[in-house]
Amino acid sequence: GGDEGSGRELVELKVIWNKNKYDVKFCLDSTGAELKQKIHSLTGLPPAMQKVMFKGLLPEEKTLREIKVTNGAKIMVVGSTINDVLAVNTPKEAAQQEVKAEENKKEPLCRQKQHRKVLDKGKPDDVMPSVKGVQERLPTVPLSGMYNKSGGKVRLTFKLEQDQLWIGTKERTEKLPMGSIKNVVSEPIEGHEDYHMMAFQLGPTEASYYWVYWVPTQYVDAIKDTVLGKWQYF
Repeated sequence: GGDEGSGRELVELKVIWNKNKYDVKFCLDSTGAELKQKIHSLTGLPPAMQKVMFKGLLPEEKTLREIKVTNGAKIMVVGSTINDVLAVNTPKEAAQQEVKAEENKKEPLCRQKQHRKVLDKGKPDDVMPSVKGVQERLPTVPLSGMYNKSGGKVRLTFKLEQDQLWIGTKERTEKLPMGSIKNVVSEPIEGHEDYHMMAFQLGPTEASYYWVYWVPTQYVDAIKDTVLGKWQYF
């Protein structure tokens, strides 16, 4: 690739992507394909999703010398990262895997400030009992006694015959078509691993997550399967 200090002739490039500018030193005898790999390491944008422009589309098989790239040349990159594409329209499976990968990089959700302020209130008195190490189908009654992110009481009702999830608070009930929920994430609550905090993703960004705290662990998989469309008629 185009690494510095290899004794080959280097050229300084300005790589511009998504309003970001990167100063890159690159070997003149490297190919367009190698430059794409370099851009991948800078931007996280996979080579297959990059359109690299220098006086037109950059040919992958030619070297930078052949296409007469000079010092200070501007290289424009067009493309969206997998995350951007997934945020727009994704098979839910892929979105879930992406979210999982993101979660693994971050500190546990239950240590983040926005969640601590709800979790520090402690377990609600009237929350449903949990059964550790067991997966159960959804109960026929609403799941109740949980908190939402403002610390208000919330209950979840799964209206399978209408393909809706009802999120009820004291003030109102939101009736959400299952198909409008893009993803469901959950994580055990530290110190109370038999309960989870769970979020329903209602839009493209994290700001659209509807958080519910103290979901009994035995229902977590059933909720995900139901909302994301894997439930069967029994």
